[in-house]
Amino acid sequence: MKEERFPTANQVSLGRETPKHYGITSPISLVQAKEADLVLTHRLTEALKPYGVFEEELELQRRIHVLGKLNTLVKEWIRDVSETKNLPASVIESVGGKIFTFGSYRLGVHTKGADIDALFVAPRHVERTDFFSSFLDKLKEQEEVKDLRAVEEAFVPVIKLSFDSIEIDILFARLALQTIPKNLDLRDDGLLKNLDIRCIRSLNGCRVTDEILHLVPNIENFRLTLRTIKLWAKRHNIYSNILGFLGGVSWAMLVARTCQLYPNAVASTLVHKFFLVFSKWEWPNPVLLKQPEDCNLNLPVWDPRVTPSDRYHLMPIITPAYPQQNSTYNVSVSTRAVMVDEFKQGLSITDEILQNKAEWSKLFDAPNFFQKYKHYIVLLASAPTEKQHLEWVGLVESKIRILVGNLEKNEFITLAHVNPQSFPGPKEKEVSTMWVIGVIFKKMETSENLNVDLTIDIQSFTDTVYRQAISSKMFEADMKIQAMHVKKRQLHQLLPSLVMPKRRKVRKTPISLSSTSDQPTYVIDHSDMHLQLESATERQTSGDSVPSSQTTSPPPTMGPPAAPQTPSPPATMGPPAAPQTPSLPATMGPPVAHKTPSPPPTIGPPVAHKTPNQEVLEEKSPKEHQMEDPSIVPETKTEDSGAASVGEGGTSVEAEVHNKLIVMAQFHVWIPFLCLCVSYCIAEVDCRYSHLLKNFK
Repeated sequence: MKEERFPTANQVSLGRETPKHYGITSPISLVQAKEADLVLTHRLTEALKPYGVFEEELELQRRIHVLGKLNTLVKEWIRDVSETKNLPASVIESVGGKIFTFGSYRLGVHTKGADIDALFVAPRHVERTDFFSSFLDKLKEQEEVKDLRAVEEAFVPVIKLSFDSIEIDILFARLALQTIPKNLDLRDDGLLKNLDIRCIRSLNGCRVTDEILHLVPNIENFRLTLRTIKLWAKRHNIYSNILGFLGGVSWAMLVARTCQLYPNAVASTLVHKFFLVFSKWEWPNPVLLKQPEDCNLNLPVWDPRVTPSDRYHLMPIITPAYPQQNSTYNVSVSTRAVMVDEFKQGLSITDEILQNKAEWSKLFDAPNFFQKYKHYIVLLASAPTEKQHLEWVGLVESKIRILVGNLEKNEFITLAHVNPQSFPGPKEKEVSTMWVIGVIFKKMETSENLNVDLTIDIQSFTDTVYRQAISSKMFEADMKIQAMHVKKRQLHQLLPSLVMPKRRKVRKTPISLSSTSDQPTYVIDHSDMHLQLESATERQTSGDSVPSSQTTSPPPTMGPPAAPQTPSPPATMGPPAAPQTPSLPATMGPPVAHKTPSPPPTIGPPVAHKTPNQEVLEEKSPKEHQMEDPSIVPETKTEDSGAASVGEGGTSVEAEVHNKLIVMAQFHVWIPFLCLCVSYCIAEVDCRYSHLLKNFK
């Protein structure tokens, strides 16, 4: 086991003999490793140790012991199930059943404290319902088992548990076999015959992992290289399949392809070649470890010639096991651009390392995401309790890539980069989690001011989240989403001090995502964000100290105007129930579905106490049926409101982002009430018509 974890010069030299041809193309180079390469590989291993990528021998033995106990438990349970189904005694003794592992543990690159992905393979007489009932009950009886929970309705159904303090995810696959042999090879495509789609999905993880290990020339070189690349990706915030970057299996396939192209290279060389190959890769050409095979099982496979949707994948990395799938379908234009840029920077750093101009530690230096961009959007998901928060955060995080895609489609946005790392939100009554998205705006070619409207982009995202929560019956009252635009200089007021240390010169009024603070928080039904871009030419003419009310006219209101009923003073916008501030907006009636252009409503009172460049967008739950008057709150620039870059390249015109928050009511909240009103009107008209007809007769 130790040899597997700490490759030596003798071990890595085993790759000098290439027994066969690997991959779909010929190797790029068959050059043998030199002594200098072995020295660099040893230095790489030493540089990895401080980051905890190698597990201690004692911990490794504990994992093996836990898996052994779990495997024994599985065999006992299968025998019990077989007896209840009246199988012959001779069959019960030989029926079998086995636990397989996959993922990072099976690849041999798991880190300290990592979980174990496991697959429970059962014979044909054991049903999935048995797995989620009697097997779950048997696990509950075990003293070592904690935090047991079943997710039966997931895309890939799973049982999650902690066995002797080791996190384990167990999938289930029922094969069309009477008995499970001890030497079962899950790579056999024939095992997929007569299986339901859930079992095929469950088997896919093991089949892909085993194929990868059989498709690399030297497993030890592959493992050390993969450990290096995974650590680098995590340190550079590009390790997250759910947020549109690459997950563990995708990084493993890229490293495996590099090993195929340089079969005799050791880890130090392979890391450099990895960045060389994929910084110059012509996406969307797919990465393939082997030629796709058709097993005539009529399962959907990745094939852009047949499936039109596959043609739109931006960074396809195809799994080697049938049915072949693209493991990177979540990648967007922005995430691909970010990763390609990181590949190029990695190539530059490894060039220096191979020339002895830098150490391996430089490759793992984490870049400061919060200094990279001038504009950010902060998302905050909150729920009343820990349990509700856990479910709510998981749903919101799985949909953030939709928001990134919406922002990318905005004509004024060049790039939207979400940081995979989440942060705890403000410590208030609710439990919350926060994500940060860096945004680059396009450079303005004209000297006119432009309003960048992000209302629809964010509203579409929040609507999707709420619909999913309601349809899955997990939605609870007070589950909310907030969004806020801030500049780089303001991030230190929102993020933990360990990530973003507070600057010496702080703003007088702190940014707050809390609706209970002195800072006014604008509450709306769904996200509503207006950013005003002012050209650099006009800003230089008018001066930085010119109030925003003197730059351009306010953006048009997004919500319908209040119903023209009894004249009354317009509602104003202000902090909720805060002293010496305007009261909350008055409740409005149902909105008109189609609104005609009208001047914006009355401007509220000045908000000199409001932090410049702040937009707080708190989401009400779909169950709340209160509308608020749309209003525009002007704010005064301060001296430190510097110009904001709106892109890379192009002209030198820059844009200043001003906060223009427009409170917009959502039509769909009032649809039932509106339908009721329409029905009442129709009934009233029908009644009046009948009365007139009767009088006429």
